[in-house]
Amino acid sequence: MKDQAISSDKPSSKVNALLIIDVQEKIIRPIFNKNSIITNIRKLIDAYQILEENIFISEQNPLKLGVTIPELLPIAGFRKIEKMEFSLANIQEFLKELKNKKITNLIVCGIETHICIQQTVLDCLQKGLEVILISDAMGSRNRVDHEIALQRMTQSGAILTTTESIIFELCKTADRKEFKEIRNIIMS
Repeated sequence: MKDQAISSDKPSSKVNALLIIDVQEKIIRPIFNKNSIITNIRKLIDAYQILEENIFISEQNPLKLGVTIPELLPIAGFRKIEKMEFSLANIQEFLKELKNKKITNLIVCGIETHICIQQTVLDCLQKGLEVILISDAMGSRNRVDHEIALQRMTQSGAILTTTESIIFELCKTADRKEFKEIRNIIMS
């Protein structure tokens, strides 16, 4: 009897959200490898808008640090959250929206890896969310801060991947009608 009950359970479906953390005018200037990071975040946004929904953009103290750089704003359908906290997981409106949309997985990119990204990721892992770090779409002013933060977050349970890898993972098959468009984003 017990086996029948287990086999009749439906697998839970994962709901993803792309989380773009603090890619703002004043914060991005001194970031190591910033041009590559900007290019990869743009690819993520373009592909994500074709394949998925649920894009969140955070801005740390936008009055002092500026707004998200214009080339990294999605066309439409995103949620912007202004914050003073380093961790987005301390923002009730963010947590409420994750719960309401039944989001279980966060695909994370942005800056700075060792501050707002790390604190958000560690807190979200504590809350039971799955976190996927897009290592080539995030950074810090110093390379060592970025590398150590990636190690700390993966040791805490986050999954490490790259821009191209996650885009193909979201796409799932070359059979999709959107695949040609996705391939063009990757190759750009």
